[in-house]
Amino acid sequence: MKRTRFASFAFLLCFVLMSFFTYAQSGSISGKVTDETGQPIPGATVFIKGTSKNATADAQGNFTITGVTPGNMVVVARIMGYETFELPVNAGNNTAPLTFQLKADTKGLNEIVVVGYGTQKKSDLTGSIAVVSTKDFNKGPLSSPEQLITGKVPGVQITSNGGAPGAGSTIRVRGGASLNATNDPLIIVDGVPLDNNNVSGQSNGLSLINPNDIESFNVLKDASATAIYGSRASNGVIIITTKKGRLGDKLHVSFSSTNAVAKVTSYSPVLTASEFTDVVKANGTAAQIALLGKANTDWQKQIYQSALSSDNNLALSGSWKKLPYRISVGYLNQDGILKNSNLERKSASINLSPSLFDDHLKINMNVKGSLADNRFADQTAINAAIAFDPTQPVRTGGKDFGGYYEWLYNGKLYDLATKNPLANLEQKVDKSEVKRSIGNIQFDYKFHFLPELRANLNLGYDYQKGEGNTNIPKYAALAYYNGKGGSYKHYSQEMKNKLLDFYLNYAKDLKGIKSRIDVMAGYSYQDFIIATPGYPVKDEAGDTTTAAGNYSEAQHTLVSFFGRLNYTFNDKYLLTFTMRRDGTSRFREHWGNFPSVAFAWKLKEEAFLKNSSVLSDLKLRLGYGKTGQENIGMGKEYAALSRYTYGDANSSYQLGDAFYKTLRAAGYDQNIKWEQTATYNVALDYGFLNNRISGSVDFYYKKTTDLLADVTTPAGTNLTNTLYTNIGSLENRGVEFIINATPVETKDFRWNAGFNITYNKNKILSLSKAKADTSVGIATGGISGGTGNTIQINSVGHQINSFYVYKQVYDKNGKPIEGVYEDTNGDGAITSDDKYRYKSSNPLVYLSFNSQFNYRKWNLGFSMRSNLGNYIYNNQASNNGSYKTFQNSNYLANLSRSVLSTKFATTQYWSDYYVENGSFLRMDYINLGYDFGRLMHDKVGLRLNFNVQNVFVITKYSGQDPEVFSGIDDKFYPRPRVYSLGVNLDF
Repeated sequence: MKRTRFASFAFLLCFVLMSFFTYAQSGSISGKVTDETGQPIPGATVFIKGTSKNATADAQGNFTITGVTPGNMVVVARIMGYETFELPVNAGNNTAPLTFQLKADTKGLNEIVVVGYGTQKKSDLTGSIAVVSTKDFNKGPLSSPEQLITGKVPGVQITSNGGAPGAGSTIRVRGGASLNATNDPLIIVDGVPLDNNNVSGQSNGLSLINPNDIESFNVLKDASATAIYGSRASNGVIIITTKKGRLGDKLHVSFSSTNAVAKVTSYSPVLTASEFTDVVKANGTAAQIALLGKANTDWQKQIYQSALSSDNNLALSGSWKKLPYRISVGYLNQDGILKNSNLERKSASINLSPSLFDDHLKINMNVKGSLADNRFADQTAINAAIAFDPTQPVRTGGKDFGGYYEWLYNGKLYDLATKNPLANLEQKVDKSEVKRSIGNIQFDYKFHFLPELRANLNLGYDYQKGEGNTNIPKYAALAYYNGKGGSYKHYSQEMKNKLLDFYLNYAKDLKGIKSRIDVMAGYSYQDFIIATPGYPVKDEAGDTTTAAGNYSEAQHTLVSFFGRLNYTFNDKYLLTFTMRRDGTSRFREHWGNFPSVAFAWKLKEEAFLKNSSVLSDLKLRLGYGKTGQENIGMGKEYAALSRYTYGDANSSYQLGDAFYKTLRAAGYDQNIKWEQTATYNVALDYGFLNNRISGSVDFYYKKTTDLLADVTTPAGTNLTNTLYTNIGSLENRGVEFIINATPVETKDFRWNAGFNITYNKNKILSLSKAKADTSVGIATGGISGGTGNTIQINSVGHQINSFYVYKQVYDKNGKPIEGVYEDTNGDGAITSDDKYRYKSSNPLVYLSFNSQFNYRKWNLGFSMRSNLGNYIYNNQASNNGSYKTFQNSNYLANLSRSVLSTKFATTQYWSDYYVENGSFLRMDYINLGYDFGRLMHDKVGLRLNFNVQNVFVITKYSGQDPEVFSGIDDKFYPRPRVYSLGVNLDF
């Protein structure tokens, strides 16, 4: 039976291949495509209307269409950014060369936008969708895709998680909609929805996708746009489309190489060796003074370095007969500014996109693969460098601890002391190897007997495997925490994601009533498996010091039915209705419905505005929808089921010489379900002066109910002390504004500018199932210093992650008075009840400005961003900002420079003194480029560019970097300033 199936498949494959490799050879049509100034437009598509015969203009704008049958026809030339041009032709054996002179499409309203399960014209959108394509991407060396659009989309906040190689970013679309479940948007790459979880050994799964392969981002923000993805769409949807070959193109080879050096821009403010010596002598005991050394060591300069990186990419694209293709390979080697951090990524991608049966069957096949080798630096070295005594040397010259200086007591390592930060980096080896492949094949068939009806089948996968080792030799001070025999640990994890999507789409123009109907209905199946083996921790001798953890495997399946109706009446009234019904294995009540409706009115098409010479576009959009959040987090996949779990090694039961792990009943909530978010959106799109000035303004309101959170359970009511359940609601209110303009445009000079601003404020509405909730809130935001201390709280009536602190009292000179706080509740005593909710880590306003200048072959561009109203808890200062920090019996620790002002004798962790304004203005990059044009007899194109990233930051924050998404500045890997030189070659 298997052989028969294989033979049938092989026959079908041969038939398909023969179909698109065989075509008739007849006459030809040739010509040239230029712009209004006569300059060639390479890459323009020229085709014969109503047929599949086409060609692509070369670097000089020339094209040739072969296999043309003589007769009357219409030849069409088009390319994004220009108006489509149609030319009637009577083709014969000696047809004269054609000339197409295309006008720039300043309106851009015919731009095709990728939406859920299909595409639409930009002019026909009813939802809030932003498009960012290659021409708009951020410039410079970028190791992760989301960095391409940082600051480009209003309502989307992208904050990098530090400067580590391949570091990811925290992405929030309109503020996020959850407290404890994920707030990350759903990300879809070429039709394959990705799992937001990162496989072991990789801190950022998106960094395994080469940014050089990406063509565009389509960001779906409001529920009328995202509801088609139902239970995964509460936090927005980002659709990534990669580059493809084009039918008729000749072989095109492009090579790019960007080489960069990264440098530390600032250090955390601590005392110098001489300042520290003065403080210890003035405030320390004789024993502590005796511990002072004679060295002058800047420990932060010891752990950081100037780091080199190289990013190289080679791509081949074109069309072999009727088979468009694109093949690319990439190699990235990036060192981190924190010593011994490195990412080496090898990537490859293949795209094939043939059209068969006179364009009735379109096939799109994508395969992307990457292999990443990571070396992770121990980021505890960051805080260790801040705290280590600057009067001590880096090395002793002896053999103990590999020659590094460490604190001793009675000739032995003093475990309570800070460990040598440079030794942490150089003696701990944490390496991983991660593989990822994402692929799909999509068939889009337009029925011959009914061309208005299309069937689309998409089969896809996402596979990840990570494994690595964390090794510490026995002579290292860090190993003393593990029985003094070294520490050797292996880890691995495997993630599998399978996808099947199928939908039918019917679209027809109803010319009699100037209407159009577009109906889509489909089915989706997606399955996720995460397998995590357990491994023991061993010492250098190979003996087990910690028993292996339990093997775990979690499976999650999502089954969906979905549909959409688009109706256009009189070419100016647009209605969209979507519905998705999702079934998930994560909840006992498997099924949920997620509807949306949107309306748009093209005001510009009304008679009183249609002939306006100033107003070129005006459209009103209204939308409402419900979306869900079923991604409740790793380890909670079975939170709705009664189950037994293995105990840890310490709770094993001994029978004879053998130890057996115990099973215990786990707590659960059989009624747990997805969070639901209802979103309202009102917007106005505008354009003036033939869209030389264009943009939009959106007002939105989001309310999330059935919030998921860990809450304390009354004794005896469940099998656990805390329960993950649905308990409350929150809201986000906001305004987005964007304006894009071309203020100056001449033959030689063009200036494009863009500005966007977003206001977003969230508030927690309830945190209990009880009608009267009198609880303080849910503590969050763990900090360094003590055990289990937190600095933030989620409370009803306040912003998410508000700081929960005492109100500091100051003297007449504006200096904080140690241990003196306001009695906020007026009970005559200072207790924990006097803490108040003060500010939040979430910015109220974030904005961006970018500008691009083009003069002949030169171009200059830059981008700036700003966050306003966000606050940061300076944990580095609070943890090291008192004399008590160094006053230990057997070792010394350095202090934050803030102690010179406060004179605090003891730590004041919960003083609002350490909650600082983190507002900032940052120039993300400035880029200068020169295009040499075609060289070597027009065979090679050459372009050079110079780029500086993280050019400057203006802020009042006293710490190292004001842009910390969590709002807690602790062990943060600093963002470097990066200088890069890039070269692009085209053949």
